[in-house]
Amino acid sequence: MSDRRPSESDRQPTGSDETRRARRDVLAGAGAMLSAALAGCAGAPAEGSDEVTRTPVHRDYDSTEVVVTSPDGTERGRVTAAIADTSDLRVLGLSDTEDLPADRGMLFVYEAAATRTFVMREMDFGIDIVYVGADRRITEIHHAPAPAPDEDGEDQRYPGTGQFVLEVVLDWTTERGVEVGDEVSFDLPE
Repeated sequence: MSDRRPSESDRQPTGSDETRRARRDVLAGAGAMLSAALAGCAGAPAEGSDEVTRTPVHRDYDSTEVVVTSPDGTERGRVTAAIADTSDLRVLGLSDTEDLPADRGMLFVYEAAATRTFVMREMDFGIDIVYVGADRRITEIHHAPAPAPDEDGEDQRYPGTGQFVLEVVLDWTTERGVEVGDEVSFDLPE
């Protein structure tokens, strides 16, 4: 089997451009309806169930379970976090995200601890920005509200020092009692 994609000259004519476009539109619509029907059947928890639907916020990212514990080992909270471990993914961050469920977040991964500044560029919702040192202890927590409708978020600057930065929905840390000095545990892909 070849990995080569067919070029325009390799394709055989299958009808007029209009016919092909119409066929493609019908197939795309049918595929969307089938996907929605399957998601409705499989994705919803049973009535009265405590099960959380696990829909990924960032489908093309690796993800990890992030657990925050107090110094005495008491779990304070956990999220499934998309991993932003390249320059492009870190710059984009959560900017293209419409909302963030309470059980989701984004973990920014750097090679070493350093002083960094995060901004609220093109954000549609507020977040908590949690700086985590190389020892995986929280060094700083910021509560960053969404930019006003006439702002782009570039002026909302949140500095801190860390090798990792966890972004979660606004007030996630307050609601769970997360504090500077708490431990953050997670696994990263090899």
